[in-house]
Amino acid sequence: MQTDIKKAVEVLKKGGNILYPTDTVWGIGCDATNNKAVQKIYSLKRRSEKKSMIVLLDEVDQIKNYVSHYPEQVSDLIDNYPKPLTIVFSGAKNIAKGLIADDGSIAIRVVKHEYCKQLIKTLGKPIVSTSANVSGDPTPAVFRDISDFIKKKVEYVVKLEQGNLSPALPSTVIKMDVTGSYEVLRP
Repeated sequence: MQTDIKKAVEVLKKGGNILYPTDTVWGIGCDATNNKAVQKIYSLKRRSEKKSMIVLLDEVDQIKNYVSHYPEQVSDLIDNYPKPLTIVFSGAKNIAKGLIADDGSIAIRVVKHEYCKQLIKTLGKPIVSTSANVSGDPTPAVFRDISDFIKKKVEYVVKLEQGNLSPALPSTVIKMDVTGSYEVLRP
């Protein structure tokens, strides 16, 4: 795992993108503070910039660095939610412009996946996570379902978990307001 982390971090620091396992589906990722790297992913996925992508963090307390409004119940909600949880927050800050939705919001997930946690910690910055497919194509549930086009277009493909055939599911997505009230956008 350490070799994969080292190689992935080298690519991310140079503004490249990677294909990597997450706590949900395989993702295409980059340094979430590097707008040029984010634009490369939009281009690779042929995705409209109107559709923002998820930002991954390794610790709950880091959320405060990237949003203006941090309701206190966020930590308990993330810690106790039974599956991976992505939260859409208003007031995005300190992040690549291409990740901020038109309404100023940002989607953040705190990962529990060990590889992702170590990758983010080693990089020292949040990373982008978006499904490993061209926009409009089905989301691959396992590595072998990812198209050769995607595999060839990223600068580094993580070796870890490529043989895992357990299908993964996307995270639950909720939108939280400044008071801590939320609505479920994707169960």
